[in-house]
Amino acid sequence: MSGETDLKTLLGAMRPELQPETYVFVTLPLDQSLPDGVPPLMVFGEKEGWTCIVNEEAASRAGLSSTFPCRMITLSIHSSLTAVGFLAAVLPRLAAAGMGVNPVSGFYHDHLFVAADRAGDAMRILEEMAAANKG
Repeated sequence: MSGETDLKTLLGAMRPELQPETYVFVTLPLDQSLPDGVPPLMVFGEKEGWTCIVNEEAASRAGLSSTFPCRMITLSIHSSLTAVGFLAAVLPRLAAAGMGVNPVSGFYHDHLFVAADRAGDAMRILEEMAAANKG
């Protein structure tokens, strides 16, 4: 398996990157799909339906009901899918600042979806964490 597993390295070398788009969460019944023109960033199936993370403007144009306008912060270090404690170290710091966070782990990176109006606060906390763990 590729990717970093050492917690100290993960925390010290992460480079949080705030993505420019605003995203929203949309849910659809399992027998439906997103309309054309609404490419999903993520789709996850649950027994109640599909959860989709999509661009806010695209969802609005398509008339989709959505919730949680958020920004995506990519923790730019290739974290292993078997790494232990990375998100467990990051999420409590954001929670202590009163932020709800929806994390998504991709093959290469971990991504945090935070309320759009708190993205700057989240970036500051993550940058401080990275600086405190360097070296």
